[in-house]
Amino acid sequence: MNANLQPSAPLLRVEQVSKAYGRTPRAFTAISDVNLDIRPGEFVCLLGPSGCGKSTLLRIIAGLTEASSGRVLYRGAPFRGVNPYATIVFQTFALFPWLTVLENVEVALKARGVPPKERRERAEQLVETVGLDGFESAYPRELSGGMRQKVGFARAMAVEPELLCLDEPFSALDVLSAETLRGELLELWTSHAIPTKAILMVTHNIEEAVLLADRIVVMGKEPGRIITSFSVGLRHPRQLKDTAFQALVDRVYAAVAGRTGSDAEILGTAPGAAGITRKLPKTRLETLASLVEKGMAEGGRSDLYRLADELGVTTLDELLPTVEAAQLLGLAKVEQGDLILSPLGQSYADASIPVRKELIASRILRIPTIRWIYETLQNDDNQHVDRDYFSDALREEFGDSAERQLDVAVDWGRFAELYSYDSDSHELFLES
Repeated sequence: MNANLQPSAPLLRVEQVSKAYGRTPRAFTAISDVNLDIRPGEFVCLLGPSGCGKSTLLRIIAGLTEASSGRVLYRGAPFRGVNPYATIVFQTFALFPWLTVLENVEVALKARGVPPKERRERAEQLVETVGLDGFESAYPRELSGGMRQKVGFARAMAVEPELLCLDEPFSALDVLSAETLRGELLELWTSHAIPTKAILMVTHNIEEAVLLADRIVVMGKEPGRIITSFSVGLRHPRQLKDTAFQALVDRVYAAVAGRTGSDAEILGTAPGAAGITRKLPKTRLETLASLVEKGMAEGGRSDLYRLADELGVTTLDELLPTVEAAQLLGLAKVEQGDLILSPLGQSYADASIPVRKELIASRILRIPTIRWIYETLQNDDNQHVDRDYFSDALREEFGDSAERQLDVAVDWGRFAELYSYDSDSHELFLES
């Protein structure tokens, strides 16, 4: 252990950390002014929608990405390069396909200079710890997804990290494998079968966070920042149907999905104008209709937790964009973990399809990006404009996600019959 480390300090401290990509004035800010402490004995979950910088923050903490400003302290001391006291498990298995299970685990120990005999013994013990004894000589192609991820856990724990960082480690697994592996990780952690002092896990699954964590840190986006945090005082094992469990899930939903800021701040500005151009929620307006109809069927007020279950979604990235769109268009609001339809939302639910289209057209024209596309087409001589014109302008704002943003804008405009798209000529054009 480094003599400069301070045992009384938090295990990890993040101070005013920001990360930006690109050059001003159009630099993309992934995270801004993040402050976070992780203490020994804590299992902390970073929770938030896609694009809020969760994985970026985790990589900065692990030393795989350098912060643009601010600093990260480990036991009170700054470090340079890779954090020697932390290791990370990614959502993809990242195993060497030409190595056996045992050899994949030994790789981490070999990199640390552990002698062959000792690293073989430690690797065998870890393979047994994660429940893979009998598969030491198997290759990754012979294993299920859950088993491959267990190898990833064993390899990460081989170096006995004080801080174990997990980047959505269960998201690539099927439901049953993910549930089993969560339980096994929790058993290792609560029984102190691993020497790890703290766990920091990125997730966008609210139930998963409440099931595992001692503390949930909620992040928002544009820019990525910490909104709030929740202490989880529930004893293990936690039950999904328990009233206290569901009440906490509701509180977290309210924090993550609740709309904050004025209309001007939320709507943003058009591409190229002064100010911030906000991303459109990546959802189809047909999905929004299903959400509003479900809400209306429950009297205009629906528990988000139950609504997610009824719609068959489990993660924030499946539900939140649709909820965000409902709020953006003024059809609903989120309050205390409930989705509450506005009078406009109730009218939408009761309306015929043509009336719904008219209503949506009037609402999406309030959004600067949609209005910019519509007015650009109106001002063109033949009211046909090449897709590249719009994507180039959006690329200045959103970089690699510009095409996805344009796809959403095209889909919304077509739904409302404001404009259409010719996939042969790659042109947007006004409807006759």
